[in-house]
Amino acid sequence: MHRLVQKSIVCENHLDFVFLCACARSIRHFVMALLRKASFSYGSIFRRFATSSGCTIYSLSSGHVKCGVSVIRVSGPQTKQALRAIVNNTEYEPKQRQAYLKSFFHPATKDVIDKGLLLWFPGPASFTGEDACEFQVHGSLAVIAAMLDALGQVPGLRPAQPGEFTKRAFFGGKLDLTEVEGLADLIHAETEAQRKQALLQSTGALARLYDNWRKRLIRCCAHLEAYIDFAEEEQIEGGVILQLTKELNAIMRDIRLHLNDQRQGELLRDGVRTVIIGAPNVGKSSLLNLLCQRSVSIVTAQAGTTRDIIETTHNFGGYPVVFADTAGLRKQTTDAIEVEGMARAKQCLAQSDLILLLTDARRLREVNSNEALPTHIESYLQELDIPQELCDGKRLQLVANKTDTLTEEECQSLSKLENVLTLSCHKQDNLPQFLGSLEQLLQQLCGTPQAEHPRITHMRYRQQLERCIEHIEIFLRDYKPDVYPDMAIAAQQLRKSIRCIERITGHVSCEDILDVVFKDFCIGK
Repeated sequence: MHRLVQKSIVCENHLDFVFLCACARSIRHFVMALLRKASFSYGSIFRRFATSSGCTIYSLSSGHVKCGVSVIRVSGPQTKQALRAIVNNTEYEPKQRQAYLKSFFHPATKDVIDKGLLLWFPGPASFTGEDACEFQVHGSLAVIAAMLDALGQVPGLRPAQPGEFTKRAFFGGKLDLTEVEGLADLIHAETEAQRKQALLQSTGALARLYDNWRKRLIRCCAHLEAYIDFAEEEQIEGGVILQLTKELNAIMRDIRLHLNDQRQGELLRDGVRTVIIGAPNVGKSSLLNLLCQRSVSIVTAQAGTTRDIIETTHNFGGYPVVFADTAGLRKQTTDAIEVEGMARAKQCLAQSDLILLLTDARRLREVNSNEALPTHIESYLQELDIPQELCDGKRLQLVANKTDTLTEEECQSLSKLENVLTLSCHKQDNLPQFLGSLEQLLQQLCGTPQAEHPRITHMRYRQQLERCIEHIEIFLRDYKPDVYPDMAIAAQQLRKSIRCIERITGHVSCEDILDVVFKDFCIGK
């Protein structure tokens, strides 16, 4: 009897255990379902809205100035109707991507506005992914105004908002966010290096890199979820977890290598903020005027002429530079205006990327070796009352001016010092060598744009990539099957890492992970 009761208790405990396991498994599936739902983004709603709004937009795509040819662009479902109304032919069927010389009419008055070229781009093979056309007309203000008024008379058309064509290209899947921002950078590029970098980004160099990481993370997440949900039924091998860990570590290495770029892409995009700093009357304003090849700052024999910050943007060897002339620095002064000028100089120094520390060449007579140079620079900074922390993380270049005051022997001795640029702003001695060395310095700071190694160009890219690494590290730290076997919550860290990449590119993940699961593991076969 005792054995029967004991057996009954064991049986009940076993049933309870099975029931609890079933409940736990149901809860786990429920949690995973919630997490999958959470990955849905409002971006898909915006995409559906953008493609179903029914609005057709038009705008002048070329500049708002008198020119030989102006381009007016139309995009949307009513584009062909607008095209037919402007050519005054309700049955006109142009061939795609061919230029036609046509007369353009006003739909209301039937007056001829101009004679120009017409191009038809049916969707989805257009810039926006919608039906689109272009009218190329003479670039007078009157012709442009008449054409825009004519398009406004066509039912279903409205003027485009700023950037709306590019926005529709993004929502139509023709561009991702990095390509959109690259296109904006290309439009605003002022130097050759900026143009190269922006062109690479606008044609998908960064997009391909980030999308590769995104797909690899989706695959890792899919394999993990398959292991969690279907390992018992489908006999998925446990070795997939080891492979997943290796892949995640490889992804982190790639992202860290990408982040370790010394902000070259950002410096090239925004311009290298270069501050010219030094003691009073060492030639800072003269150097700025020499670099810009025009009189930007006032130059006199009186020390302390410059009191405020004088900035000028310059294309220096294809690299964008923002030069800043500052007030001369010294420890003791009773002039309130000079005190304010020195405070602003230090504030400008703190925000700079490159420091040109200007000194009188005669001060370097006592420096006999390269080993003594760092001590001299440190002493000079103390004399200028510049805290060392203001220079941390910045490239500092010592520049010795007034070499015309040295003897030939002293000039030869000075030329042996490494990392010292020499010149005479007054007589322009050694100027070509100085400009060449400065250009090399800018090239080191900004790098050379390459399709094989695209660089980070926006701070938000850097922030999201750092967060992506954090989520992967949290997952690898918390992933301990022997201690915490239910990985539903831990797996969410991988989902968050994917979302970080998607915030950069503008992609939206919904069922991507499940697609990989069924493809790789044939669940339910």
